Amino acid sequence: MHSHKAIVTGSGVAGLAVAIRLSVQGYAVTVYEKNGEPGGKLSIYKKDGYSFDTGPSLFTDADELKELFDFAGEDIAAYLSYHQLDSGCKYFFVNGKTFNTWTDKEKLAQESTEKIGEPAKNILRYLQKSEKLYERIGKVFLNNPLQKRYTWKKKAFFKALTSVRPRFLFSTLNEYHESAFTTGEAIQVFNRFATYNGSNPYTTPAMLSIIPHIELNKGVFYPEGGMISITDALYELALKKGVQFIFNTPVQRIICVNNNAKGIVVNDKNIFSDIVISNADIYFTYKNLLLDNRKAKRIEKKEKSSSAVVFLWGIKKQFSQMHLHNIFFSGDYKAEFKTLFQLKSVFKDPTIYVNITSKMEDGHAPEGKENWFVMINVPADSGQDWTKIIAFLKQQVLKKLRGMLKEDIEPLIETEKIISPPELAAATFANAGAIYGVSANTWKNAFLRHPNFSKEINGLYFCGGTVHPGGGIPLCLKSAKIVGEMVSNSE
Repeated sequence: MHSHKAIVTGSGVAGLAVAIRLSVQGYAVTVYEKNGEPGGKLSIYKKDGYSFDTGPSLFTDADELKELFDFAGEDIAAYLSYHQLDSGCKYFFVNGKTFNTWTDKEKLAQESTEKIGEPAKNILRYLQKSEKLYERIGKVFLNNPLQKRYTWKKKAFFKALTSVRPRFLFSTLNEYHESAFTTGEAIQVFNRFATYNGSNPYTTPAMLSIIPHIELNKGVFYPEGGMISITDALYELALKKGVQFIFNTPVQRIICVNNNAKGIVVNDKNIFSDIVISNADIYFTYKNLLLDNRKAKRIEKKEKSSSAVVFLWGIKKQFSQMHLHNIFFSGDYKAEFKTLFQLKSVFKDPTIYVNITSKMEDGHAPEGKENWFVMINVPADSGQDWTKIIAFLKQQVLKKLRGMLKEDIEPLIETEKIISPPELAAATFANAGAIYGVSANTWKNAFLRHPNFSKEINGLYFCGGTVHPGGGIPLCLKSAKIVGEMVSNSE
């Protein structure tokens, strides 16, 4: 019999992971989810024989997921099959060059020299520094609650703090890359890592140079069945550990009495618990669940991360020159980010990401065809005319792909679904469709994200991509672990 009750609002990756952790720690856990299935942004769409992952499509830092299963005393292999890929991403440049980020270092170094003319030593030196930065500083910052006193007392934390060089805080990622590489292509490839948390490489701090380490040193993986298999595995594990799920049930409010979280209101009924964990967007949590307009406004004032327009295209042909992950770069990256973040508009020559899981396994597209997940970074929703923007973007994307692939794509599209920022906001409560909440375009926003606990309300915790340490599957799993450890420490 469990003596403590925990309620989790939302069943995104972090919500599922924290539910598992708390259940293992002895809590009776109930998860409330407004949608009919778990996963949040990590879900699936099927149509006309095509199957599309609709959210995150890059699987890195598989150790983070394995650690959760180990914590639960389960063998991950019984729930999920995955393997490491030979190559992370294939890049296509407007000048006709291509570049493959091989996971084999020697192969990557050779590719760098032969394909883009970047001296191999520069790439290898950069990745070495990226690893060192991650091991010395990144690990400590990403795995601990920065606003808790006990974190600051840790030797490792003090050591990490003293080894932070000013250039990593006050130089931009682009400036750092301009000093590390000699070719525009290498700079552009590594600048792109800023988009992994919806930020701008021309303003975000150089500390984000730890991100390439995760992908290029630690590797990229593919989960059998596609990314939805990660959601399915977490859900199955949660059920096995006794977590209860109540779907199609949006939470109306979090109950607070004398600065203590006491439960939630659903369907106008009070449901009590000892602790509450919100896996919802942090802005939505304050505005709608806590009715704290002051805090909500403070978050709203901060610059939002980018959002995305996604085209799910069933393509009646196979393209041998493309891989699982593909990037078709803009010819003017700096202007693209200026348009995104300053003008809050879409660029006429957008960078395009195309994910094709049918490259990895049969069944995701009919025979001889491919399932294209086509994503373009766009600004968060601030009332733009999205119908007009999407029509414009579609034409620009088709024009760009036609030029770079030397083939007209439009006649090959036999099924289509479009996801816009307002739809993303409606489906996941992401404020204005901003995928990562607040952008990391300043060092404060990058390193002082909203904490995983409430300073004012005891027993209230936060996890997910809009709080510390950030967005993406590995960081969401880390946020769940931080919450689990904080709950354990407070007992």
